[in-house]
Amino acid sequence: MSQRIAAAFERVAESGRASALIPYIAAGDPSPAATVPLMHALVAAGADILELGVPFSDPMADGPVIQRAAERAIAQGMGLSRVLQAVAEFRRQDSTTPVVLMGYGNPIERMGQQVFVQAAREAGVDGVLVVDYPPEEMDDFGAALAAADIAPIFLLAPTTTEARMEVIGRVARGYAYYVSLKGVTGSGSLNTDDVAQRLAIIRRHVGALPIGVGFGIRDADSASRIARHADAVVIGSKLIETMEQAVANVPPAQQTDAAVRAASLWLGSIRAALDQVKRERAPA
Repeated sequence: MSQRIAAAFERVAESGRASALIPYIAAGDPSPAATVPLMHALVAAGADILELGVPFSDPMADGPVIQRAAERAIAQGMGLSRVLQAVAEFRRQDSTTPVVLMGYGNPIERMGQQVFVQAAREAGVDGVLVVDYPPEEMDDFGAALAAADIAPIFLLAPTTTEARMEVIGRVARGYAYYVSLKGVTGSGSLNTDDVAQRLAIIRRHVGALPIGVGFGIRDADSASRIARHADAVVIGSKLIETMEQAVANVPPAQQTDAAVRAASLWLGSIRAALDQVKRERAPA
C-alpha cells in the first residue's frame, strides 16, 4: 500500500486511538481556490487521511449534498486535471498526509489510464477509489497503480457477498471502504450493531487491510459509535453541508474563509470525540 497511508494508520494505532478520521470534500467546492486551503485546514483540525472527490456530472453513488457540490465545482471549471494540480499544490507544504481521490471512471478514461496514473504519482496522490471500476476489471489499471505506489481502494456494501469480499481482499490496498447503508451518500441512519457484525465478516476476507466506514455518519455521537468497530471513520455529506450553509449569502471573496472556518470547527469537534474512543480491539 502507499507508504503514507500505512504510516497514517500506524500513527493512529501507536496513539491508542480507536480509529482514523477521513474527511471527504469535493474538489472545487465552494470554489477551486478554496480546495487547497480547505485541505490544510482539515489536517490542522485532525484529519488523518484526506478523501478528495473528483467532480463528475453523473455521480450515481452520491446523494444530493455531494451532487450539489460536484455541480458547483464543475460550473467553475473543476475537472480531473485541476484536481491533480490542487494535490500537487497541497504537497508543497504537506508531504505527510495521505490524499485519496474518489470518483468515477469517465474522467480517468478521458485522460487515459496510464496518463492519469503518471500524473497522480507526480502530484502526490496516495490512493484511488473509482466507484464504477469493479475489482474484476482492474488488472491493467491496478498493476499501473501498484507500480506507482498508489493504493487501489474499493467499496464494500451491506449487500456484498463473501465471495466478492474475498476478491476485494486480494486486490485492495491502503484500506477498504465499507458503505454502512444501502443507498446513496448522506442517506439513512446507522445501526452500529449491524455495522459491527458486517465488519467482523469482512475482516475474515480482507485480513490486515484496514476498514473505513462511511455513509450516515453525521455527528460526534455516530462517529464515536462507529470508531469502536472501524479502523477509520469516513465523513463527507455532513461536512459539505456544513460548509454549504456557512457560505450561503456570503460574498464570493469571503467564501473560502467562511468554508475553512466552518469546516475546521466542525471537524475539530469530531476529532475531539474520536480522541476519547480508545482502541479496544487488537490492531489488524
